[in-house]
Amino acid sequence: MHTLTKEDGPADLPGVTKLGIGASWDTTTGGSGGLMGFARKSRGTDLDAFAILMAGPDPVRFAGLDVSDPLKNGAVTHSGDNQTGHGEGDDELIEVSFDRVPAHVTSVVFVCAAYKRGSDFRKAANVSFKVYDSSGGTTVQVADIWPSLLGSGNAVAVAKAVRTPAGWTLEVINERGTVKQGDQDSLLRFAVGK
Repeated sequence: MHTLTKEDGPADLPGVTKLGIGASWDTTTGGSGGLMGFARKSRGTDLDAFAILMAGPDPVRFAGLDVSDPLKNGAVTHSGDNQTGHGEGDDELIEVSFDRVPAHVTSVVFVCAAYKRGSDFRKAANVSFKVYDSSGGTTVQVADIWPSLLGSGNAVAVAKAVRTPAGWTLEVINERGTVKQGDQDSLLRFAVGK
C-alpha cells in the first residue's frame, strides 16, 4: 500500500470517476491512567471529516456533520457523524463522484477537525486517511495518508482534489491549524488557500 505524502506532489487520477477518503482514529486516554483514563477511552473522542467544495478561492458547499449530500445529486456524500472513533475501519467516509461535480467547482478540500466543543485531537491516536477508487461499483483502497503528529491546532487540511484540463488530481496538504469549535465560518476560512 502506497502512503501519499506532500512531497509526492499532485497524483493524477486517470480513470478514477469516484474517489473516497475515509477518516479513522483510535481513542486514547490522553496520558491519563486509572479510572479517569478508562472513562476517557470508553467515551472516545469526536473528530469530524469534511469535504469543502471550492469555486476558485471561495468555499461554496461542504459535506460533514449532518450535511450528507450538499449538492443533492450524489456528487459529494458523507457517511455520517461518528462521535467516538470506536469500531473497525473508517469512522467517517466522504465520496466524490467527479462526473457529477458542477463545472464551477474547481477543487474539493478534505479537512479533519476536532470541531465540536469538548473534542480534542490529543484524545485521538492513529489518525489516518484511506484513499479509495470506487469507480465501476467496486471499492479498492489505493493509498493512505498519515498526517504528521507534530503541530498545534485542532484541524488538519488533509488533501485536495483539483480539477485540471485533463481530469482530476489528488494532492496531500497535511497542514495543521486552528478552527473555532462549532464555528462554520472558521472551518470554511481554514480551507481557503489550501
